[in-house]
Amino acid sequence: MIHASLSRPAARILHVLDHSLPIHSGYTFRTRAILKAQERHGLEVRGITGLRHTEDGPDVETEDGLTFHRTRGTAGGPPGLREWREVGLLADAIVALARDWRPDILHAHSPSLCGMAAIRAGQRLGIPVVYEIRAFWEDAAVGNLMTTEGSLRYRITRALENRVVARADAVMTICQGLRDDLIARGHDGGKIGVMPNGVDLALFGTPPPRDAALAAQLGLGEGPVIGFIGSFYDYEGLDDLIAAMPMLLQRVPDARLLLVGGGEMEEALRKQAEASSAAHAIHFIGRVPHHEVERYYALCDVMAYPRKRSRLTDLVTPLKPLEAMAQRTLVAASDIGGHRELIADGKTGVLFAPDDPQACADALAGLLGNRSRWDTIRDAGRRHVADKHDWFTNAGRYLSVYQALLGKPLDCRISTAA
Repeated sequence: MIHASLSRPAARILHVLDHSLPIHSGYTFRTRAILKAQERHGLEVRGITGLRHTEDGPDVETEDGLTFHRTRGTAGGPPGLREWREVGLLADAIVALARDWRPDILHAHSPSLCGMAAIRAGQRLGIPVVYEIRAFWEDAAVGNLMTTEGSLRYRITRALENRVVARADAVMTICQGLRDDLIARGHDGGKIGVMPNGVDLALFGTPPPRDAALAAQLGLGEGPVIGFIGSFYDYEGLDDLIAAMPMLLQRVPDARLLLVGGGEMEEALRKQAEASSAAHAIHFIGRVPHHEVERYYALCDVMAYPRKRSRLTDLVTPLKPLEAMAQRTLVAASDIGGHRELIADGKTGVLFAPDDPQACADALAGLLGNRSRWDTIRDAGRRHVADKHDWFTNAGRYLSVYQALLGKPLDCRISTAA
């Protein structure tokens, strides 16, 4: 058994992950931000991924200055047995790594397969486990049209999540909605904290100037641009946004819609746009490299987030509206629980009824027609991100959790480097 020791220069945290950089996803960008912020707080951090990290690469990989270890092997068999074997291989890999690197804390991130592997390994190693929930994966599967609420798969995934939460030494969620749901299930709220989504303002807080040549290349014209940058999932409600465009053009004829990204709904959305009377005003760009995303934000006057109402969207806060506010871009979003945690209607953005193209069009037209308030709303949104959603500041929440689990002050050296 390995016992935690803080006699080294800094406490060591091993993050247990579904996948990581160099894969680009919202999951990996949040992971990167957390690990970088923890390094600035003086902690030593590494990550280890399970079998679902499918990117080719070495057993130990450095990306953006961060070290990630990979789990090797195969987990075959029917559903249930396959996942059980996945958990076993990841737990064994954690234990093998820990005998050399000797972490003080195992910090697992959803899905629950990572949490279960960390709990098994933590018991064998004698070190505490933090489990962090970014979404309930049974609800995410419903949102991605992979299952239905109440199905056997849904119930099994939910039961496993409950088991991991009950056995973890501490639990973190990304928003209050997830925490409240866990407490309603009967879990002890005293061990559940919140680590909200955030923005690294050192990297994402200074918007570039509008690229007129890029705007001309894309045929955006001189009118206001409504944008969406992200994955095209059904729950994002992009069909409602496209349906709103003819109504918006009646009031703002030179408005344009810029859709950057891709995903499972892309083909259906393109067909919907082609059949629309607003087809000339709707521009699909496809996916762009992550380092170019800011160029497209800079083209947009308003970022639109018309998410549909569901358990997933009511409980989970998205990252994209925060990035937009950090860029001093106006935000219009559907009035669902996940957005209400981030956006104050009329102050840091505007909210409109979900699943309602007319309400979306009205909100966008109202915002575009009230330019005298744009700077006030932009400034309020930027301040909100700086005050409530800066990664470095919020990562300090982990320190008290780790300290309580270890029963002694953390030995860490805070860095002021960006």
